[in-house]
Amino acid sequence: MLDACGELLCMAAHPHQPQNPTCIDAEKWWETVLACLTDQITALRDLGHDPMQIASIAVDGTSGTMVLTNARLQTVTRALMYDSKGFEAEAALIDPLAPDLHITKGPASALGRALRLQSEDTDKSARHLLHQADFITSRLIGRVAPSDYNNALKTGFDPETETWPVWISKTGFATSLLPEVVAPGAEITSISARLADELGLSRRTRIHAGTTDSIAAFLACADPMPGVAVTSIGTTLAIKILSQQRIDDPATGLYSHRLGDHWLVGGASNTGGGVLKHYFSDEELITLSQNIDPEIDTGLEYYPLLSAGERFPINDPKLEPRLSPRPENDVEFLHGLFEGIARIEGLCYQRITQAGGTMPHKIFTAGGAARNSVFTRIRSRYLPVPPTTAKHTEAAIGAAKLASIA
Repeated sequence: MLDACGELLCMAAHPHQPQNPTCIDAEKWWETVLACLTDQITALRDLGHDPMQIASIAVDGTSGTMVLTNARLQTVTRALMYDSKGFEAEAALIDPLAPDLHITKGPASALGRALRLQSEDTDKSARHLLHQADFITSRLIGRVAPSDYNNALKTGFDPETETWPVWISKTGFATSLLPEVVAPGAEITSISARLADELGLSRRTRIHAGTTDSIAAFLACADPMPGVAVTSIGTTLAIKILSQQRIDDPATGLYSHRLGDHWLVGGASNTGGGVLKHYFSDEELITLSQNIDPEIDTGLEYYPLLSAGERFPINDPKLEPRLSPRPENDVEFLHGLFEGIARIEGLCYQRITQAGGTMPHKIFTAGGAARNSVFTRIRSRYLPVPPTTAKHTEAAIGAAKLASIA
């Protein structure tokens, strides 16, 4: 929750409900959002603020995560996540039709996910393809909500022409399922009257089109100025740098999101904090980090992934993790993981400059990695400029900024 000057008043978080990774239930997203909203409203009241004064809400979600719903916004398929892969059959339908080096190509394609979901809608009851942020926004207003340039990009929407490509219908996907798309932050309508009454919010609270999590993190960290970059290191690693020109190189996983009159150029790697937490608890990460000398190179050439498949700076769905040899000393192993992630981050920025982008003159860090000073010093060895910890790093703050700016 931000005040009228854009300063943080309070923030609430709620853990995701456990999910079967092969059968994600989007309804649990909504249940978690309701829990967050309830916690936030309680926190506001505890601080002496009236929740009825909340004027605007916007939602961010993971890019490429989607589900099919019926006309009543009830899910009719499982959800597929941003890192779902294995859509070789769908890629074979898309590749001959999409332009060369198009973002929808490849077996990890978001459009491929949409085709897979359509095939799982056996009774043909689906009426809407909704990205994660669209799904939550639709529940907030009580009817189907438009998507935004950023969430729709990987599914095939062209933010420059503001259209869905006509060739999508030739893949066999029912284009009637595709959402209307508006600019991120665009005002949609008021919150559902029923939901407003249930939560204790004003019926005049305005709901705005959202964005993706990495773009929301960028907005949380930095003022949008050319040459300013943000590295988000949460479960995965995402890179964004503001540019005056659009740069796309799907061969390496590089793409551009439209943000006003500028472009956020970057991509997302499957490395990141998810790998670290697979091997170490939060407490171990803190304790072991204290024994690392960040100026020493381990010589370990790791490419830290949890499973085969990478998106950026190498676009290879079959790329295998490289995590051997593993030292007996956990301190050295963690040191090597830190170096591997930092090396990938540096390569991401190299890919951007090789494709014609500018070298960043300032890099902010979002996500849990921003709190680890040892990791930050290791990253400095691989980056064009030392990373800076932003005042705010949570994507939710960026979504709130988006709503307030609009």
